[in-house]
Amino acid sequence: MLIRNDPKVIRAWCFYDWANSVHALVIVTAIFPIYFGATAVTKHPDLVNFWGFEFQNSVVFSYAVSAAFLIIALTSPLFSAIADYSGRKKLFMKFFCYLGAINCALLFFFTKENYISSTFYFIFSLVGWAGSIVFYNSFLPEIVTEDRYDAVSARGFSMGYVGSVILLIFNLTMVLKPEWYGIIDDSLPPRIAFLSVGIWWAGFAQYTFANLPEIASEKKAEGNWLFNGFRQLKHVMGQLQNMPILKRFLMAYFCYNMGVQTVMYLATLFGDKELHLDSGSLIAVLLVIQLVAILGAWLFAKCSAKLGNFKALIIAVVIWIGICLGAFFVQTGSQFYVLAFIVGLVMGGIQALSRSTYAKLLPVNTNDTASFFSFYDVCDKISTVIGTLAFGVVIQLTGSMRYSVLVIAAVFVVGLIVLMRIITLQKQKKAFISL
Repeated sequence: MLIRNDPKVIRAWCFYDWANSVHALVIVTAIFPIYFGATAVTKHPDLVNFWGFEFQNSVVFSYAVSAAFLIIALTSPLFSAIADYSGRKKLFMKFFCYLGAINCALLFFFTKENYISSTFYFIFSLVGWAGSIVFYNSFLPEIVTEDRYDAVSARGFSMGYVGSVILLIFNLTMVLKPEWYGIIDDSLPPRIAFLSVGIWWAGFAQYTFANLPEIASEKKAEGNWLFNGFRQLKHVMGQLQNMPILKRFLMAYFCYNMGVQTVMYLATLFGDKELHLDSGSLIAVLLVIQLVAILGAWLFAKCSAKLGNFKALIIAVVIWIGICLGAFFVQTGSQFYVLAFIVGLVMGGIQALSRSTYAKLLPVNTNDTASFFSFYDVCDKISTVIGTLAFGVVIQLTGSMRYSVLVIAAVFVVGLIVLMRIITLQKQKKAFISL
């Protein structure tokens, strides 16, 4: 029988953040977008011929992110249901981990001549990362008690930021000072960085896989297993009708997460294309963001302990709205760096707090954690698809990322309104109970 709050198990769970977060930083946020922007260009200005259609390379990058998360949104219900019924969450977590790590390593071969196949390597590296997170998140309510959700969730994100920063520093020295390593080919340092992510991710994940227990399930599959995942999502959706606070939280999360994920995935391209910042400065500021994010995750964990999760989330969303409005008007590198610092403060905090808040709101003693977290992750992925797709469409229509940022600000506002409605609902429930 699994004993909750086992330090060894918690450490193993958190360590997967250390292993996989390098993908989010090096591949998605820091080095790959810049390398993609410089390499995947067939015509000027910044145009890509993708299977006979011409797009700006920033649009292709945005659509690639959308495609990856659409794939995982459609497939994760299938895998989550199988995992829930078979008790093989860790097996599926391993599968997606290795899928992502291998495709990261394949990006070592990314050149101008094979940018289309490399775009698909990038897409499937994202599928692997996002797929493994579905199962990773579902372990949280099974390995710790509710009073430790916020702290353990924040600890995982913090370890992820530390690990990714260490690898990014190594890669940054290669990109900026290739002569230290005897490298004369300018394209080699970023390609080595992509390879290093695959090795780091798969390598450090071994500690997690060795020490995170496989949690057995006593459930029996009913009907055609292929549709069990979607039946489980439908079942979760039915349960949400009787859980108004959880239902509203998911609505709020869907909106503000759309903004958070889009900003995180496309901020580097904004600095590159709109402000024309050099790659060294962009990577350096992203390094600072990760360090600040460690502090941010800790601060919001403390804030939630004092004010409650929903009030802490409201504070975070208000700050995100300010970031988007600031991005619309930003003109200089210095202004961008200030915004990036603020992004760091709220980036880790809102992600860790969202995950722990959802875990707290789940029904007590539920055996469907993988199904509930599958639903959570489907919301996450679909909101990311819509956000990045809308961002790309607006760029394609207007030729500017600034108007896309205003669209993102609007979805944050909607999320804020729903969160405030939750506070009102909580007050009404307390008033009813006191009668």
